[in-house]
Amino acid sequence: MTRRITAWSEIDNGIVPVEEGELFYETAGSGPAVVLLHGAMLDQHMWDEQFAWLVNSGLRAIRYDLRGHGLSSTVAGDFAHHEDLCALLDALDVPRAVLVGLSHGARVALDTALAHPDRVAALALASPGISGRAFTDPFLLEHIKEQVAAIGAPDGVERYIEHFLRMWVDGPHREPSAVHPGFRERMRASAEANVEVHGEGTASGMPLEVGAAGRLGEIRVPTVVFDGDLDGRDISANAHAIALSVPGARRIRIPGAAHMVNLENTALFDQELHAFLCSLGL
Repeated sequence: MTRRITAWSEIDNGIVPVEEGELFYETAGSGPAVVLLHGAMLDQHMWDEQFAWLVNSGLRAIRYDLRGHGLSSTVAGDFAHHEDLCALLDALDVPRAVLVGLSHGARVALDTALAHPDRVAALALASPGISGRAFTDPFLLEHIKEQVAAIGAPDGVERYIEHFLRMWVDGPHREPSAVHPGFRERMRASAEANVEVHGEGTASGMPLEVGAAGRLGEIRVPTVVFDGDLDGRDISANAHAIALSVPGARRIRIPGAAHMVNLENTALFDQELHAFLCSLGL
């Protein structure tokens, strides 16, 4: 399975207008559409490795920066990520797509499958968030508390990002020194760029969500869920809930990875995602 796009010049990119904002996207390849949805405080480049082989597998890969991230608009009022995604699909003339989301991206994918089931062909959910399901893990709650306290402080940006890394890169089962330094710095750089443009938790609007926690049983598309064995218990519980509630859903535990399963155990994640796409006839 090749990992290299023939020529990066083959990637099309642009801006799609949405209500009170814009979304920056990239797409390449032809064939059935697969949309990659990134995690919070990151951007579409967390999918660099997967984007390349999806295109070389004969698929149309689409990735974009969620509102409030990357090169897309800063949040300036209430909005719905799932409506943004449908606006993007409309602009790219994509009637239906497989959605591959990690963390907050999985949360958006689930909301889209419930709000617009005709637009979703299948779901691949990594380290999933679920709208309407609150965090309960003391590890996460303590770091979120520290993030809030950091906002506006003289060294607040640095502290805010470090708590992000502790939660969503290191995880509760290891110290930062146990994480590959290049990987951790890649995530730091992405988060820093995001905070520089969009601010640290100070957006003037809120995402309007579906409340998927109580509606998972309504989903009727092929679904696979991935979670890392070094991630926190809330994410493991989310993965379990999806596997238990979505008819036919399959859960795959990724060893040696915390939250960013596609980047920490890339070979296994890619293998399992490829197998799932093949099972769909893609």
